Parts: sequence; C-alpha cells; structure tokens
Amino acid sequence: MATLTFSHAPMGGGKSLAALVRHHHVTARGLKGMLIVMQPRQEGVVASRVGVSAPANVITTTSDVFAMVADGLRDEEVHHVVADEAHFYAPEQIDQLARVADQLNVPVEAYGLLTDFRTKLFPASARLIELADRHVALPTQPLCACGNIATHNARLVDGVMVTDGDQVLVGDVTGDRVRYEPVCRRCHAVVNDPALVSLP
Repeated sequence: MATLTFSHAPMGGGKSLAALVRHHHVTARGLKGMLIVMQPRQEGVVASRVGVSAPANVITTTSDVFAMVADGLRDEEVHHVVADEAHFYAPEQIDQLARVADQLNVPVEAYGLLTDFRTKLFPASARLIELADRHVALPTQPLCACGNIATHNARLVDGVMVTDGDQVLVGDVTGDRVRYEPVCRRCHAVVNDPALVSLP
C-alpha cells in the first residue's frame, strides 16, 4: 500500500532541498516522479536556497490534484508524487493527496511548514497531521539569530517582528520590506516586549 508522508521544518530547514533530493532519487532510477508546487514567486520551478532547482507542475488552491495525477497515469506510469510548499495547499487538496496514495497506489511525500509566523498551524498542515501515515521533522536545524536551534518562523516588516496580519503574505527571500526568518521559541516570544522586537 502506498503512503502519504508529511515532512516539515521551519524556514531555512531544507524542505525544498529535501523535496528535490527525493524527486531526484526517484527519477535517477528511471522512474517517473511528479513534482508539484503551489508557488507564487516563481512559476514552474521548485528551488532551494542553496541553488538547486527543478521544473514542477504548478497548482492553484482550486486545482484537483487527484485528477492531475490520474491524468498523468493515463499517459504514462507515475511512480511517486512530491508536493512542495504543501502548507499553502487547500485542506481538500490534502484529502486528494491521500486519495492518490490510497486509490491510485502512488506514494506521496509532502514538504512544508508546520506553523505560521503566529505559531498557528496552517490549515493544510493540520490536515496533513490528521491524514498522513508518517510525520517527519526534517533533521536539518536552522539557527536563530541568538544561536539557538530555530523551531518557529518570524515575519519581519521593515526589520520588526510582527505577529498580526494575514496568514499568507509572500515575502522577499533576500529583500528588506517583508521577510521571514527562522527563530527559536524564546526569541519569538520577545515580540510582547517592545524593547526587544527588532531582530538582526
């Protein structure tokens, strides 16, 4: 029986890199892998911060992922599905990924964030926790600016950490206006102390 696996880590934790490595392992053996992503910044590509990238099938929140994989199976065999940025998916798309594993017998590995900048679960991540056969905390450990292991995600607007706002707001990976940083729980909590909200 095929399984649905959810691998998660905070920002900078190597999620996209792990997805790309997994996809490579499948395709390097001559098997057909389907790499999918919901990525508003750069369409048609899964890219990691270390410079590795690969073409991908881009979906929107209204895409039927089950139908997409089933259509792919009509043309040729699909041996594996790798879903990057899974926290951005709609919860019903997580149900569709589970159906891919259960009804099409195609293994699915989803990679994404567990929680947002407010320390709240993303709806898709919550659904993955409910449905996935396996949950994997990726072993890569990004560091907080204080030197501790980062476990949370911070949103910085003009260099100041905020904990209010829309759950999804695409930031700049290298820009300054809106950006995201991995932080430890203690540093995330300093937002309640106005004297300590600026991060390096």
